[in-house]
Amino acid sequence: MLNPQLVMYDEELKQIQAIATKLQQDSRAQTILLVDKNGQLIAASGKADELDTTSLSSLVAGNVAATGGIAKLIKEDEFTGQFHEGKGISIHMSLVGRRVILVVLFDKNTTHGLVRLRVKKANLDLTRIFEELAVKAASSPAFDPFGGEITDDDIDNLFNE
Repeated sequence: MLNPQLVMYDEELKQIQAIATKLQQDSRAQTILLVDKNGQLIAASGKADELDTTSLSSLVAGNVAATGGIAKLIKEDEFTGQFHEGKGISIHMSLVGRRVILVVLFDKNTTHGLVRLRVKKANLDLTRIFEELAVKAASSPAFDPFGGEITDDDIDNLFNE
């Protein structure tokens, strides 16, 4: 099941980016990504420019969806956190407000404990922002890319020019 598109405003995007940057610095992580459950990258910090963030975001979203299926099979609502340890790089993923995935890539220069501690604080701040975004989006008029009703004549005129 696809999730509805996340509505993002410039003010909140700046706040989200600031939290990602602070988390990256405070946890001594290499990279922070915020990805929606559809696999779209929302924000990134650290060494994200060295990664294929499009593929990574899609795979992270798929991983969360797959583990969500496992959770349902064992009668859990959802797994809110995941950790994968590699030889050089480890990854910590956590859900923010059941809507967004916070991804932390880190190496041996930090510990999983420190990452979890810093993620906990960032998660609270991000959850607040995403809740405010949901309220803001619900109270805003629906975005119409065509600026109003399109008629058959409008379509005919478009293709007859």
